[in-house]
Amino acid sequence: MSPREQWIAFFTIVVKEVKRFTRIWPQTLLPPAITIALYFIIFGTLIGTRIGSMSGFPYIEFVVPGLIMMSVITNSYGNVVSSFFGAKFQRSIEEVLVSPVPSHVLLFGYMIGGVIRGLAVGSIVTCMSLFFTDLHVHNVTVTIAIVFFTSVLFSLTGFINAMYANSFDDISIIPVFVLTPLTYLGGVFYSIEMLPKFWQGISMSNPILYMVNTFRYGFLGITDVNINWAFFMVISFCIILFFYSLYLLDHGKRLRT
Repeated sequence: MSPREQWIAFFTIVVKEVKRFTRIWPQTLLPPAITIALYFIIFGTLIGTRIGSMSGFPYIEFVVPGLIMMSVITNSYGNVVSSFFGAKFQRSIEEVLVSPVPSHVLLFGYMIGGVIRGLAVGSIVTCMSLFFTDLHVHNVTVTIAIVFFTSVLFSLTGFINAMYANSFDDISIIPVFVLTPLTYLGGVFYSIEMLPKFWQGISMSNPILYMVNTFRYGFLGITDVNINWAFFMVISFCIILFFYSLYLLDHGKRLRT
């Protein structure tokens, strides 16, 4: 395929992915907004007033970046895993595989679709947070960069999960048993400085901790981790997962019978 034809194929896949989740926005965009609003009310307004401050900031202001990042992670992942596995389940992906569309174009299309949904939900949650607290961005570059790379990372994670999944039950394993525990233990609701030294060390092995804290640094200028190391780790994971996804796609893992 020529570069122009590859661009048309890529753009078509992205448009298809965006239309897919915007067409059913009451199921894709509204529920995350309602869930996060409940988090704001319960943890920010009700419990937060009793907690007081965290790392020198009002508690609700402290948790807002973590809640935004949590919504970006779950929706970037969820969009790709459900879309690609749906194409596998309906066997419509076979029509794409027999076409001349290169594997990297297909992968980029699904990945960007997940990124767009993650950033869209993240933007909605950010706007909602303005009803509960004032947001001041400390570093715009860090904020945009980390949320973009995080959405890329979990879009690729969703793609890999969809490749290996054999049933719809399989695509819920990662969110339930991996993403949810890592997110709740990733410093969304607390600073790891509150933990004993031993558990601080354990927490430092949680990759989501680095994403949440880097995003929090972008807003508040405070962090429990090294920002440069966090970016290196996230970008490295993105590169590794991208090429692994490409490998699975090129070899037709769980796609060809």
